[in-house]
Amino acid sequence: MFRFDQLIRRDMIVRDVKQSHPETIPVFESLGFRSSCDDCDIETVARKYGISSQDVVAALNQAAFPENAGQ
Repeated sequence: MFRFDQLIRRDMIVRDVKQSHPETIPVFESLGFRSSCDDCDIETVARKYGISSQDVVAALNQAAFPENAGQ
């Protein structure tokens, strides 16, 4: 059963998300996140690249949990 506490959040560290959910790596790459940013949280990196952290988190959760994307 899916639990909301499993969702990726904007305060999570990029490296931790990549390790826990390798299917998110292409999303990070498509957004231009560099490996030098892996030790930062998602919100900080998104802000650095001028991307909405909400959009980034939504894309990551869709990649990590595709079966729940429509819920």
